[in-house]
Amino acid sequence: MNYAELRKHPADFEVCYRFFSREEGGRVSGPPFQHYRCDWAYDGDDTGKTGVYMIHPEFLAEDGSIQPKGVAVPRSGKATMWILSPEMRSKFHCARIRPDVRGFFMEGSRRVAEAVVSRIMGLHTNPKSKSDADTAV
Repeated sequence: MNYAELRKHPADFEVCYRFFSREEGGRVSGPPFQHYRCDWAYDGDDTGKTGVYMIHPEFLAEDGSIQPKGVAVPRSGKATMWILSPEMRSKFHCARIRPDVRGFFMEGSRRVAEAVVSRIMGLHTNPKSKSDADTAV
């Protein structure tokens, strides 16, 4: 099941991403698979102070369809992004996410991929609170 079916709303935004090579400090266990649960950090943030954010990617195939589950994702491409906390969407991310914003896919405190916001999708219309999200399901 893809995230839109599961969450009953569209993705918040889309990014163009590139996973770092091992030499660049990227993943050592190889490429991730669809529904890989990394976190997000904004470029310029000190993650030691701000932490990272629960925003998960859903990777797209070259034709724009959702990459099948169980298939390794490409080293670079596009992904839709899903903010897991509706309250953080309205209180924080709506003010920060816009086209050309740079960020990183994070595994703990380690940057494993760079990303640039390419398109806003449901960010401003998706549920803004837990009660809104419950109503949508």
